[in-house]
Amino acid sequence: MNTLTQTLSPLGEGVILGIESSCDETSAAVLRNGELASVVVSSQFFHERFGGVVPELASRAHVRAILPIVREALTQAGTGLDALEAIAVTYAPGLMGSLLVGLNFAKGLSLGLGVPLIGVHHIEAHIFSALLEQDKPQVPFVALVVSGGHTMLLLVKDVGSYQLLGETLDDAAGEAFDKVGKMLGLAYPAGPEIDRLAKSGNPHFVEFPRGMLNEANYNFSFSGIKTSVLHWLKKNPPSSERAEGWGVVQSDIAASFQRAVVDVLVTKTVRAAEEYEIADIVCAGGVSANSELRERFRTECARRGMHFFVPRPLFSTDNAAMIAMLGALKLERGIVNDLSITARPRMALGSGTD
Repeated sequence: MNTLTQTLSPLGEGVILGIESSCDETSAAVLRNGELASVVVSSQFFHERFGGVVPELASRAHVRAILPIVREALTQAGTGLDALEAIAVTYAPGLMGSLLVGLNFAKGLSLGLGVPLIGVHHIEAHIFSALLEQDKPQVPFVALVVSGGHTMLLLVKDVGSYQLLGETLDDAAGEAFDKVGKMLGLAYPAGPEIDRLAKSGNPHFVEFPRGMLNEANYNFSFSGIKTSVLHWLKKNPPSSERAEGWGVVQSDIAASFQRAVVDVLVTKTVRAAEEYEIADIVCAGGVSANSELRERFRTECARRGMHFFVPRPLFSTDNAAMIAMLGALKLERGIVNDLSITARPRMALGSGTD
């Protein structure tokens, strides 16, 4: 078995600019000789008041932010446009308007500088985000990509070589976190706040269902637990959200809900690694920043002699560092795109880049 550092880490010399604008983060990063030289992320916090990302407002914010963000990434890396060897950019999936801002900006740079353009699938970049850390997994590895829009379990053999083991049949895990957070009166996005509340709550307060936990496949379902939380709250309503003891109930429900989701994610992922005789597990995507999920994975992997890899929270959420990293890996394999590449709001992993 080859190690990831031998087969997948970018080894060639050169400077690559990564650009990410698939949703509500504008990000740019510079990778120099396979090492991260800078990463800048600008988040659009104004969406909180709407309870979710407003696509038109997101794309306008990207237009305002992208040039300053790219300039800052280059400045922090101590390099200029003339040093760039290639431009890597997210082209799918995501919000159409947001994707177009980053993709068209990257096309302009590619054309003006005469350097290759590399289209990057956002989910594929998450898979390899663990490469941004010093401790790296070996191939093949099992990857759990878990975010607000996606929950999928994959066997990763190489760049572009994946076997889909399972995916959510309804809500993504992160989507379930946000919907339950709304039920509890929490601001969007609710994942970090549920994680915080759960630390002081009782995870056995309500035994919420573990959807598809014992079925003989690796698919997921989180709509049932979301509905169960809603039904529990309807049967046990506080007189008001300011009622005495409501804060305790919030924490207990948050802890019980989080425990159920983590049980399913960890159990199915570890089971898959055991079946396919894989020693290394990678967890990536926004939900991978959840503290209980990380701790449970570490515990269960250590118990079985497996190795767990998870990027730091900065690299778990949307960022251009992972875009630059995957861009470098693709460039080494001669995988580049011409200016006809188009933005794809929906695109399955491994279905091409044109």
